[in-house]
Amino acid sequence: MISPDMRLVIAALTGILLAVLMIVRGRLHPFIGLLCGAFTVGLLAGLPLPDVAKAVQKGVGDIIGGTGLVVALGLSLGAMLHLSGAAASLAKGALQLTGKQAAPWATLGIAIIVGLPLFFETGLVLLLPIVVAAAEEMTGKDGAERDAAKLRLIMPALAGLGVVHALVPPHPGPLLAVEALGANLGKTMLYGIAIAIPTAIISGPLLAKFTTRGVRLEAPVLHDPGLGIAPPPRLWSLLIVLLPVLMIATGELGQMIPGMKGTAWLVAASNPVVALLLTNLIALPLLFGRRLREAAIQNAVWHETMGAAGAILLAIGAGGALKQVLVTAGLSDLLARTVLMYSISPLLLGWLVAVGIRLAAGSATVATITAVGIMPGVVASSGVSPELVVLAIGAGSVFFSHVNDPGFWLVKSYVGTSTADTFRTWSLLETSISVVGLAFVLALSHVV
Repeated sequence: MISPDMRLVIAALTGILLAVLMIVRGRLHPFIGLLCGAFTVGLLAGLPLPDVAKAVQKGVGDIIGGTGLVVALGLSLGAMLHLSGAAASLAKGALQLTGKQAAPWATLGIAIIVGLPLFFETGLVLLLPIVVAAAEEMTGKDGAERDAAKLRLIMPALAGLGVVHALVPPHPGPLLAVEALGANLGKTMLYGIAIAIPTAIISGPLLAKFTTRGVRLEAPVLHDPGLGIAPPPRLWSLLIVLLPVLMIATGELGQMIPGMKGTAWLVAASNPVVALLLTNLIALPLLFGRRLREAAIQNAVWHETMGAAGAILLAIGAGGALKQVLVTAGLSDLLARTVLMYSISPLLLGWLVAVGIRLAAGSATVATITAVGIMPGVVASSGVSPELVVLAIGAGSVFFSHVNDPGFWLVKSYVGTSTADTFRTWSLLETSISVVGLAFVLALSHVV
């Protein structure tokens, strides 16, 4: 006779495996695969079909209603930075200030700064063609040596985008985890940045010295820069990139001042939706000037935004459905009991759960959504810092990007690596971010 706990574990594994097979083998969109996996988990766990359907609807609604707004506003801001030429201007300006020796560190810094307000795929599409073009100009060697030199500029940029995507709000994954686990947004941002910078250095410029040797590149697929608008002043571009982060940080830090907690404007400033919406409204006139009202400009911005938003929102919504069914079936309670019974570190457990979902579903955001959904009971029962659990899950969510991750194919196309070399460079870089990030989280847990 199978125990209820074992039945739940088997149901969860079966549903996730079915979703993987439908996505990888069946070539179906993650939206369909994850929804089918969610229903499978619920039914195998013994839940009535109407209850499973209600859990699916709640899971999708919770994600789209909260994180969905942040995703959409982040994508629209990314489209503006891309189509106005602001991001390209920032990147080229920074690279012009550095010589060849400092260029890898420059691309790392550019990616961390520009990637702060952008969804990962948006930052990738926006930044990578610029870095590739800069690498072409800065490397004059031939053959494999030239390709390796180019990659030593490109990989730090990927590392910068990867760490902020995994560890620093207001990215959708970490932000959702903050809300779900009741973590303090300001502390999470502070801890995340403190961990992200050394993690990016190790996983980017340092690791690239070893993983890029002997790699040969094909002609990359470069992105059309868009409307050919004269780029805005770089100071304005930098302001738009940093504004949402500065607003959130100001709101959070301001409320720590005696007598300021609960002040209406500080509460509003610290809300990511408000911060991103205001940044969007400020970005339109600053980045496009008098051409703002042209139909071609407006159509290009919102067409690029909605095209990306549709696929992303469907995928993370279905991830929310899978999370909610797992919670309704009792997996969160089971994990909480397991932590207490076997003294497993909640930080390591959160990381392992996120790693499992990441390997299965491919999406870092879906991995975060699913992991945080089943961890509140563990956080409450163990007393561990919810901010560190957020970061541990974020680190686990980027473990070993492979063929079921859209980012894997985007990197392959834009960089020009073969499939095998994409595993050797990009997949190892993501794994390094995950493992090194966890190590820093565990180290920080002994300090805070």
